[in-house]
Amino acid sequence: MPPAGFEAARRIADAVLFEGYVLYPYRASAAKNRMRWQFGVLVPPSFGAAGSEHSRQRTECLMEPRRGARLAAELRFLHVQKRTVQRQRADRGFEPADELALPDRVLVPWDEGVPEQIEVSFPVEELIGDGVTVPFELPAGEVQEIVYRDQKAVGRLTRRRERLDGVLRLSAAELPGPYGALRLSAVVENTSGWSPPTGADRELALRRSLVSAHLLLGLSAGGFVSMTDPPQWAAPAVAQCRNEHTWPVLAGAAGRSDVLLSSPIILADHPEIAPESPGALYDATEIDEILALRTAALTEREKREARGTDELAGAAIDLVDSMPPEVLERLHGAVRNLREVAAAGVVPAGADGDAFPGPPPDTPWWDPGADRGVDPALDRIVVDGRSVGAGSRVVLKPGRRRTDAQDLFLHGRTALVEAVLRDVDGAVHLAVTVDGDPGAELWRVQGRFRYFQPDEITPVEEL
Repeated sequence: MPPAGFEAARRIADAVLFEGYVLYPYRASAAKNRMRWQFGVLVPPSFGAAGSEHSRQRTECLMEPRRGARLAAELRFLHVQKRTVQRQRADRGFEPADELALPDRVLVPWDEGVPEQIEVSFPVEELIGDGVTVPFELPAGEVQEIVYRDQKAVGRLTRRRERLDGVLRLSAAELPGPYGALRLSAVVENTSGWSPPTGADRELALRRSLVSAHLLLGLSAGGFVSMTDPPQWAAPAVAQCRNEHTWPVLAGAAGRSDVLLSSPIILADHPEIAPESPGALYDATEIDEILALRTAALTEREKREARGTDELAGAAIDLVDSMPPEVLERLHGAVRNLREVAAAGVVPAGADGDAFPGPPPDTPWWDPGADRGVDPALDRIVVDGRSVGAGSRVVLKPGRRRTDAQDLFLHGRTALVEAVLRDVDGAVHLAVTVDGDPGAELWRVQGRFRYFQPDEITPVEEL
């Protein structure tokens, strides 16, 4: 029996399973829905050897089981199912069709994803050493569904699944030292013997692949060690863990460590679905409000095609159509986990060395142009015990939080501080021009600069 924490983790695991399954505008004809299945795809070995796709994923993590603990594992993935559309002929036979129009939907050919789950449970003791190997097989199959309009048969849907073969390997090794921890290894592999015919494309391989494959791992007694924020004693062992095409994080309720989700998508420990989210829109990297507004703007013809593309797409359309205004209003935004942040070694100060008090508490919005206590050309801050302001020279050392590679290329370059700026949240930003930049003077005239925070610069000793 799986740990109770699995139930709390399954909601986020379901979001991983269907991430990108069908994207706005939720129609098969949309270009973005023609190149699908981007996460956790484990293809047959013969196909993976010929390209950049992988046939297996490996999870390694640390766990601290108690005596007599059992490890439960759930391998979850989608099994691709090809759906074809046929129209009924006058002789009651059927012929292929590009679409089949019905009053509420327009049925079109489509590859559906059928959720599959492999569940196992073993005493932790049995995993130490060689561990256990669990092969699995999902047979091929075909089902047909007659389509009716006004109680009259007008067509047929045929759904075809190819055979899937795979294996799950679980093993554990004891770590040296007094902590009683184990390194757990979980390998998921596609073992299909299918050989791609000459010229076979990815679509053929996907029907024999594990799609959106991920693992839920749970201990009946004990817990897992965070792989992203391990305790000091575990950090060296965590650094030696090898994770391939997967990302293990603590899952379930915050404060618990008995469940781990090994995901093909990078997540933080204890990931959650925003409580404001009204339901699945199958694009968790987007903003629910934008998706809802765009979906509401689809034409009735577009909505009919979406409903005929996939039942999940139809559910997303119906969700938006039935969404009351107060629910949509909640999607506009929420602020959580407010806390005061101060950069290490940085003390904001005015020209006289006093700390800036910021706007009065009763000010609804801060206008730095009207605040006489703020002057970017004269304001100074203290960095590493030295005063920095307009005219100071600094060495740039962009932090890892930067997403712009252009800024990272400036690491070690010297620059001239042009102004000290503060935003409405109180954060300090230094506007700089880079030494040796031939466009620096033009940028200065236009008021265009590069911006760095105080912990991303080092003052240069003035001669």
